[in-house]
Amino acid sequence: MAITDWPEAERPRERLLAHGADALSDAELLAIFLRTGSRGRSAVDLARDLLQRYNGLRGLLEADRASFCAGPGLGDAKYTQLQAVLAMARRYLAADLERGDALTTPQATRAFLQSRLRHRQREVFACLFLDNRHRVMHFEELFEGTIDAAAVYPREVVRRALAHNAAAVIAAHNHPSGVAEPSRADEQITRRLRDALGLVDIRLLDHFIVGDGEPVSFAERGLM
Repeated sequence: MAITDWPEAERPRERLLAHGADALSDAELLAIFLRTGSRGRSAVDLARDLLQRYNGLRGLLEADRASFCAGPGLGDAKYTQLQAVLAMARRYLAADLERGDALTTPQATRAFLQSRLRHRQREVFACLFLDNRHRVMHFEELFEGTIDAAAVYPREVVRRALAHNAAAVIAAHNHPSGVAEPSRADEQITRRLRDALGLVDIRLLDHFIVGDGEPVSFAERGLM
């Protein structure tokens, strides 16, 4: 049965307008994006099939072009639309930081770092550079490593912090394994960064590790 034949209160688009996007399941949200189904199957049916095929919404959103376009009902047009949506979401989160509100709302910082780092297949080390009122001035990816390690050079972090005239820094890196627990090496590099930045009167405020769940804060763990 086509979605247009469903009772109005059960249609994803109408439910979103009445109750907001948070009231919808992943399949219903994806169905709105797909717009149409396939022969004998509604857009919601197709969305459920895709979520199963890609092991959930994250797997679908992070699929490369070839893998994405191989899915039923998908292709280059949907892939480009999806990439545009993801890029807009990242820029929206970045705009929150640029307004200077991020450090009074830690969840916005976490969400931004997740949007930039969680999907990466290799380990990436990045920094948020802050002014003396702890407002974000710039985000920069500094090092990219193998699947499980990135070579981090404190001297380069200090050089970039000085280039941005930063008063403070928040460091972040991802764990492609999905496990965000700090390793001993993570703790050691955090101390080295803190000490190196301290020599030029720049504070390291925090170091986040991004994995599958909530990013882990070194400051909240007492590891700074």
